Amino acid sequence: MRKLAIGIAASGALALTGLVAPAASADPSPDLVFSAVTVNSGKAIVVGTATVNVPVTYTLTRPSDLTVDYKTKFSGVMIYRGTLSRMANEIDPEDAPTCTTTATTDTTVTESCKETLAFEPGYLYTASDATTWKAAGVYSKLDQDDDDSDGHISFTSSYDAWGPLGSGARIKRAARLTVNASPEPVKKGGTITVTGKLTRANWETGTYTGDISQNATLQFRAKGSNSYTTVKTVISGTGGALKTTTKATEDGYYRYVFAGTTTTGSATAAGDYIDVR
Repeated sequence: MRKLAIGIAASGALALTGLVAPAASADPSPDLVFSAVTVNSGKAIVVGTATVNVPVTYTLTRPSDLTVDYKTKFSGVMIYRGTLSRMANEIDPEDAPTCTTTATTDTTVTESCKETLAFEPGYLYTASDATTWKAAGVYSKLDQDDDDSDGHISFTSSYDAWGPLGSGARIKRAARLTVNASPEPVKKGGTITVTGKLTRANWETGTYTGDISQNATLQFRAKGSNSYTTVKTVISGTGGALKTTTKATEDGYYRYVFAGTTTTGSATAAGDYIDVR
């Protein structure tokens, strides 16, 4: 489980962690309402072997007498897999959100907020993380006295979470495609062999590995044309290998296209040019 990166820290010494239960606070939970939560503009989050920063927007309504200073009090939106009380994994905000007041009453303040979630492959550590995650609003508070000159120190913290909120977020593994058409040049009417490879991110190893038994579409674009047409569908084999043959008709470009799945993002190979003589 990933630690709450911003959390709450006093003197840079302490920080809250995810749902690791802190000491109980005597104060009641604040009356916070998180709404209109949208992660990555509602689009799937495709993560390869590098960090992907994703925008999150939401509306926060809080009591007018509650000041969230992001020093001893923090609020934001996280996403998680599992249940609110038993999370299998979680991604927390990297920094304090940017909030703009949009409405006030005698008792409440409503704010429009933006924040960033950083998706690092090291925290997406199993294939089961490629699924739909849920969103939750969080609030944490810290009261700390680390002045021991009087022979006493104290640390009291609280953590609240509300969820699931909104539609959550679909996380997918990034895919890559290569293509090679040969021989080059080729006689008109001759046989062209088009090979390639479909791989996808392996978060456990930080590399791309072959994706087998997947449909990839072979497409062709004639020289001087702006559009590709479908030639045939090829199924990836051992190590994600793709291989098929077609007849040479005219100069142009061949490429493979992978539409993606519920757990893997789409990919398109750059076109490989064939000179037909």
